Amino acid sequence: MLQMRPLVINSEKEQVTISNVKEEDIICRSSQVLGNGLTDNIYDIVFVDKNKFERKNTREVALEINYFNKKLLKKKSSYILIGMGRWGTLDPWLGIPVSWDQISGVCAIVESVFEDLSVTPSQGTHFFHNLTSNKVGYFSINPFTKLGYINWDWLFTQKPEEEKTYIKHLHFDNPLAIKINGQQNEGVILKPCL
Repeated sequence: MLQMRPLVINSEKEQVTISNVKEEDIICRSSQVLGNGLTDNIYDIVFVDKNKFERKNTREVALEINYFNKKLLKKKSSYILIGMGRWGTLDPWLGIPVSWDQISGVCAIVESVFEDLSVTPSQGTHFFHNLTSNKVGYFSINPFTKLGYINWDWLFTQKPEEEKTYIKHLHFDNPLAIKINGQQNEGVILKPCL
């Protein structure tokens, strides 16, 4: 028997309004989310460069993510993680085979489909148990089925604090905000407030 529980970011009962958000303020929008709540004290994004990413290199991508996770854990800075395919998959051709300890500093994960292959999100795994028990927000993006989008243009115009072969780390002086309404199954990640 599979037991489903709502994922909590700050408060399971918190009413989160997303309808009044301006499109120009959005980095990511999804109508397939896990979680509920508002987090507005995040200053970092770690994302997979979709222009350099190839499925044959997912193990190397996981190692680069681990590097940034360790760096941000030392700074005690939670971050948003954005990438393609299934996070935490055992099959490196279906996504990025990270283990929980390689992303343990994350506060929200964005999982987008590949441009050439749509992979069903793996929301029933032990990996997702770690997300729920650690109150990590989850966004699934599939532009082919109109399940949200990532503003890649905006991400690529930001100056990285550091980058590796496949991964870019963005740090902002002002905080980003994550809003998830679990009851309506929608969420947004907002650009840094000015």
